[in-house]
Amino acid sequence: MKQTAIVALAAGALVLGLTACGSDKSTESSGLRKETTTSAAGRSAAPVTSTVAAAPIEPPSGAPATTAAVKKNTAPHGAQTTCGEFRDLDGDTEKQVIQQVLAANPGSKFDGSPNVALGTAKLVCLAQTYANTPVANAIGASK
Repeated sequence: MKQTAIVALAAGALVLGLTACGSDKSTESSGLRKETTTSAAGRSAAPVTSTVAAAPIEPPSGAPATTAAVKKNTAPHGAQTTCGEFRDLDGDTEKQVIQQVLAANPGSKFDGSPNVALGTAKLVCLAQTYANTPVANAIGASK
């Protein structure tokens, strides 16, 4: 008898929980609430626009003033380029370095996948711990 009461209690709690998670008729499929007023007086005919210019967003007073770093278009060490140097290269030069790394390390796991090697190098070289590590070692292309 106690087991039946426990099972009935558990089933009731389950039904109550599922009912609380059911769909709400006041929401659309996109999750936004439907408009509840149906009268035309409740809606404005045209959207209201502001003529006040927004104030420019200023950086915090303690923020360092930095300018955009100019990316290098030559790799000084070719296949031996470190991650710190790799981060300072422009996109075309990064591709050239990766091609040099793959040419210097035939049979690596990135053989035939220069785009994967490039993406991996970009991610791995973000870590400060690899700043002085050659790109080939950092991405695991060297043996």
